[in-house]
Amino acid sequence: MAFFSENKYTLFGVAAIILWSCIVALIRDVSELFGPIGGAAMMYTISALFLTLVMGLPKLSDFPKRYLIIGGSLFVLYEICLALSLGMSTNRHQAMEMAVINYLWPAITILLSVMLSKKKVNRLVYPSVAIAFMGVAWCIAGDSGLSLSVLATNMTENPATYFMAFSAAFIWAIYCLTTKQLSNGKNAITLFFIATAVALWVKYALSGETGFEFSVSSTFTLLLAGIVMGAGYALWNQAIMGGNLILLGTLSYFIPVFSAIFSSFYLAITLPVSFWQGVALVTFGSLMCYLVTKDKPKTRSKKYSGAG
Repeated sequence: MAFFSENKYTLFGVAAIILWSCIVALIRDVSELFGPIGGAAMMYTISALFLTLVMGLPKLSDFPKRYLIIGGSLFVLYEICLALSLGMSTNRHQAMEMAVINYLWPAITILLSVMLSKKKVNRLVYPSVAIAFMGVAWCIAGDSGLSLSVLATNMTENPATYFMAFSAAFIWAIYCLTTKQLSNGKNAITLFFIATAVALWVKYALSGETGFEFSVSSTFTLLLAGIVMGAGYALWNQAIMGGNLILLGTLSYFIPVFSAIFSSFYLAITLPVSFWQGVALVTFGSLMCYLVTKDKPKTRSKKYSGAG
């Protein structure tokens, strides 16, 4: 109990990372059971309800308007692109490719921050970003070998999903950079989830998807997916209050690996060696981006203590 009380915020963050690693597989499963749009709409509705119960419903007046409008729009766009890119993939293996593309966002975030910053940066950041993108290309090309023709052929099979996946990675990177400046330290995640659910229901009403078939197992999967997603954000919100952010930040870069391992078991798919190599490259590239750009601790001069 003493260990938990001393490290509870860090443990909350570790739990959030584990839950986020399960999201890809659960979104894909829900989309197969209820349809990509309708399934996502129900899942985000459950997440919004869960967050409201756990964190309460905040007042709009508590947040800066620019944060609500710009941050909320980016969040909704990201979640819709992510959910639909996974749900509309041709098969489960392609859904895993969408997940890996999404995990480019840490490298893209750092790249954009470097491009916008006037500070001198380590030049290793650029090859690090290139390694992350090469990892995605490696995953998409598969055992056919890395070439532009192979990449173009694979991506033209379902261009909409690839477009949404790449868009999601860039949108979330922009979200991370802008909301830090606009939020004034406040977190409107519950409101953003509600907005995402509403947007998905509107899209569902305008789509050709009709009806849902519920069973005990499908209902359980839906509830589990919604709660897992909501709980991940709720726990992370607690973790950043007093957790070891250096440890949690480092661990978060391994989410692509954790996600691929969990998804391969949960979705019962065999991922080729080339896919795992690509995941490793994305993870390594993103982690290198972080390491070469993080601020170095300032060394303090030792004060004279009176000792000889």
